[in-house]
Amino acid sequence: MTTAEDRPWLTLYGAGLPADITVEHETALAMFAASVRRSPDSPLIHYLDRTLTVAEVDRMSDALAVGLRQGGVQDGDRIAVYLQNVPQFVVGMIAIWKAGAIMVSINAMYREHEVQALLADSGAVGLICLESLYGEVVAKVIGNTAVRLVITTSELDLLHEPHPALFTEIRRERHEGTLDLLALIEENDGRTPPPVQLTGESIAFLTYTSGTTGPPKGAMNTHRNVVFNAQTYRDWMGITPDDVVLGVAPLFHITGLIGHMALCLLVPAPLVLGYRFHPQVYLDLIKRYRVTFAIGSITVFVALMNEPSFSAGEALASLDKAYTGGQAVPPTVVEDFERITGTYIHVAYGLTETTSPTHFVPLGRRSPVDPGSGALAIGVPTFNTVAAILDDEGVEVPAGDAGEICIRGPQLVPGYWEKPEETANAFRDGWFHTGDVGVMDAEGWFYVVDRKKDMINVSGNKVWPREIEDILYQHPAIREAAVVGVPDPYRGEAVAAFVSLKVGASVTEAELKEFCRAHIAAYKSPRTVEFLDELPKTVSGKILRREVRELHTAGADEPKEPRR
Repeated sequence: MTTAEDRPWLTLYGAGLPADITVEHETALAMFAASVRRSPDSPLIHYLDRTLTVAEVDRMSDALAVGLRQGGVQDGDRIAVYLQNVPQFVVGMIAIWKAGAIMVSINAMYREHEVQALLADSGAVGLICLESLYGEVVAKVIGNTAVRLVITTSELDLLHEPHPALFTEIRRERHEGTLDLLALIEENDGRTPPPVQLTGESIAFLTYTSGTTGPPKGAMNTHRNVVFNAQTYRDWMGITPDDVVLGVAPLFHITGLIGHMALCLLVPAPLVLGYRFHPQVYLDLIKRYRVTFAIGSITVFVALMNEPSFSAGEALASLDKAYTGGQAVPPTVVEDFERITGTYIHVAYGLTETTSPTHFVPLGRRSPVDPGSGALAIGVPTFNTVAAILDDEGVEVPAGDAGEICIRGPQLVPGYWEKPEETANAFRDGWFHTGDVGVMDAEGWFYVVDRKKDMINVSGNKVWPREIEDILYQHPAIREAAVVGVPDPYRGEAVAAFVSLKVGASVTEAELKEFCRAHIAAYKSPRTVEFLDELPKTVSGKILRREVRELHTAGADEPKEPRR
């Protein structure tokens, strides 16, 4: 069994990097407080045309924390945050910690039933969300939850002028029964909340991940998890206050939470936010603020490179540290990006349950290519981390053999919120079982070669097939449905649905796509729908997703018109 004393990958570490690091702060709140004392006047957030300093964010989060306490928030309460990449996300997260509460991170693309499920599972009593999302989504489900305090804000807040490419259809809209975030901050400006008793074991936030069976699970990311991996980012990449971080990953995602927000709170370094990803807007922001570090899905880099106005030498001249993760990375994309821009994209690997990174390609090194799958190596285990390839009996396999990637280290969450059985299944014998099939070579490079489950990976977003199937089954015309992931040159994978219809029923592909988009996030909705007379099944009647996927790959069945 691989142990802390037997880590072949350590020889691949960059010069001066230790095998292990000592965490400097007990909690993420203490980590930010140290930055406030050290660099109060340093810029912390660049939001389009507006900049907020460390001290301004500290003062705003103090006032908001007072408002949360006034609203009845108690130690250990869960407060959900349902926002895009706006400064209020950073302010809200810190304020929640200052109020002694736990943040619940909600995907801003989620719709009614997804939002309601997360609010219910977490038992959230408060919610901070965009006015637009409240009107479109939250107002329809809030009555079915325990939420009693709703604070809304606008993407137009904290700007000098609305960006014409982003906000042409956005309007301010106050909603009855909600409090305005900026008004609450102004009302309590200059006040500080009472001290809270947080420890490294206190939960900083719940981040939800879907398994292949059952409902979403809330990973309990502790303050120690957050501080450790923020410091891992800083020390591995050598991030200093002179660096500028591009906030291109969604802040609700574990990469945004750690590789953007927590990292910048630690250093401190300025975080560049642009509301939501728009290639031209982000190219302008990179140039304007001289961005030096970026981590995001590979589709982000492809979109930047393919933007018609892209000028490599001008737009990305400052970017000297680039990382990507969340899905398989084709070597040709990395090669093309480096050829055009001069910047090499390093690969990273991590999961919600590992509070972002467990593996990084050392800065300055290049990923080898797995000869079997053609995929780039995901890197080597980071500080204090041990990874191994285990078989189904939990025994480590020889170098070069495939098995499940399993991890142990200080970034692992203690488990899932109020789900002891799921926790026991995923965290066994000291290892977190990722569900990813991989290989480790003799030098210690790791590769992901397959997925153990049927999860679909769309631009780094994990999609649970059964969830889309359940939505399809709600349509009155559907008799059977199977959802699989199929190769997509831009997204890595796309969602494909295969359906059969009830006798006499009729529905078009466009109608089914629209039906899905009305119920779930757009990235989960099928990109294609194929109609079959019968879906392949076992003798017991279980639909065989594997054979469905093979039908698509082999092109054996052309999409069929529905029966009339």
